[in-house]
Amino acid sequence: MQIKNLMSEDLITVDKDQNLSDALKLFRKHNVSRLPVVNHKELVGIISERDIATKLGSSKSESMPASRFHISSVMVKDVITVPETMQLGEVAKIMLDNGIGSVPVMKDDEMVGIVSKADFVTLAVGIAFDKIAVKEIMTKDVVAVAPTDRLVHARRQMMDANVGRLPVIDDDELVGMITSKDLMRAFIDFRKNVPEKYQKTQIKEVFVEDIMSSNPSYVSKEMSISEVSKIMMETGYNGLPVVEEGKVVGIITQTDILRLIEKLES
Repeated sequence: MQIKNLMSEDLITVDKDQNLSDALKLFRKHNVSRLPVVNHKELVGIISERDIATKLGSSKSESMPASRFHISSVMVKDVITVPETMQLGEVAKIMLDNGIGSVPVMKDDEMVGIVSKADFVTLAVGIAFDKIAVKEIMTKDVVAVAPTDRLVHARRQMMDANVGRLPVIDDDELVGMITSKDLMRAFIDFRKNVPEKYQKTQIKEVFVEDIMSSNPSYVSKEMSISEVSKIMMETGYNGLPVVEEGKVVGIITQTDILRLIEKLES
């Protein structure tokens, strides 16, 4: 199948000279986590919630509100694109090799769509995926944080592991989840509510438990990839902890499913 048959043609873009606040409004309005960045309709970058969380959590940019940042100062400038005629498996490999969550799709140097890991997940529903269990493809080496860890530590863990979500574990028990979206919103709220002169010291007093989602959804290692994909599609979650006898034994993410599809398509 060519990627043009899977891509989203409903392109929501942001201008490079707009500010982060504008991007945040678009994220919320359209329930997306990344946006192509344009300049006079030409693709010049891409920006994600993770990019914003990374930027706002940096000591170099501390104290500055989101409205002070132009999109161009946060976006990824070296955008990887694919032609609309490229095969699914090839696109999946490009995304996996480069650790990216989406790629703009081009036709004659014009952006005609975008494809994300979430789009690939829609393919993982059906007989072939009913026969594959979570335990066969889940990530077993789970990067996690504790509820009493600082917010800045969670940000660093996500950056180092290049992941967008972390299970929160206390005494071997899953007690929450924290995502790039949670981090982004927390940094923005912090800058709004804490006077600038106190931010450097008080950011260290914001903990994971202050912003994590409690009572998180999870799956079992015996569930099928088809079942998990349906849950991801219904909830919008891009990763789910795998729990056995009350303990986290892995995590199943859109990346794991993308890797499976790439393997099956090759």
